[in-house]
Amino acid sequence: MLALALPLSATRAGDAPPLVAEASLRAWKEYFAAREAFAAEVTAYWNAIAEKRRSRNAKRRDRQQIMLDDYVLTQPPVYTGPKRPPGPSPTPPPEAKPSPHKIIPAVADLLKAASDYYHWQPQQPASDIDFKRAYARYASRAGLTAEQAVRVYAFETGGNGTHASQAGGSRAISTAIGYNQLLTTNSVELIAEQGEAFVKELKERAASLTGPARRVMEQKVTVLKKMVALATSVADDWSQHERIGDTPQGWALHAMVLDIDVGPMLQTHKLLTSVVFARLKGYARPLTAAELEMMNLTGDGTGLDMVTMPQPMREQVPTSNFFSRSGYERNPVAIHHNTVAKLLAITDSRMNENSTKPGAKELASVF
Repeated sequence: MLALALPLSATRAGDAPPLVAEASLRAWKEYFAAREAFAAEVTAYWNAIAEKRRSRNAKRRDRQQIMLDDYVLTQPPVYTGPKRPPGPSPTPPPEAKPSPHKIIPAVADLLKAASDYYHWQPQQPASDIDFKRAYARYASRAGLTAEQAVRVYAFETGGNGTHASQAGGSRAISTAIGYNQLLTTNSVELIAEQGEAFVKELKERAASLTGPARRVMEQKVTVLKKMVALATSVADDWSQHERIGDTPQGWALHAMVLDIDVGPMLQTHKLLTSVVFARLKGYARPLTAAELEMMNLTGDGTGLDMVTMPQPMREQVPTSNFFSRSGYERNPVAIHHNTVAKLLAITDSRMNENSTKPGAKELASVF
């Protein structure tokens, strides 16, 4: 409990009368006690979420059925105690250590990094419809359906995004870019895991070209090989790829998402890895776009947990089971639509609404 240390006796000129000061201290003491109890309740809740998740993972490894009581079935605690008393706190909080400022690169920063580290610039389309055509061709051949691609695009971009749309627009709030809003870490991870296949395909395309177009493609192959070498220089682990993605050299890899040849590959495989993951786990039914978005949003393992859940359980299981505390508290959609059924329903609803926007209609027309 936080200590309170204010004299309750003699007053100086301008001080509050003793009875007022004592009442104020009592209010602060009650407030501190309530906040401390709430903090303990919140910690216990999220510890239970993590423990249930570990237990579910163990049951899946042992091929045991997941039941309703394998989830936390209550919503996260909400503070209902006394409000913060007016005026300054009698016990100032300890000074917080300033957290290091994390730079969020914008598209211009990615392009500069590509130039600085690889003396190369992504080949961007003359108009976004050209990128949509390239994406549709590649995604269709890879096995994504038009419904999956268009509806996820509609949800992620609001139905009007371009290949270079970044979360936050001119004031970037994240490194998420493009039709499926890839983060820098996504680009690094996909280049590490799929880069050799990308290189092989670009070589085949180069072989069918002549003159300047061939030279451009061959330079792209050379650059991509170097990027693959960087991405595979660490363990195939999200945290390791995140470290690369947070560097200017990682930003240069992320610039590939803007390229008309490699960008559609990255956008496609961002979704295709989830489709393949579900299939490998024995989920034979095609994923709906909303189910695919759940895997896109929360990660394949966690998303499949929601996808494979029977409808009666979806109605009861809180969305908090599928997030870390910080991720949940930053996600107003998951908070306001706080069961699996509600989250899937609002995702479907927004896909329906945004699929009528011009950008989504344009993408649908080229599939």
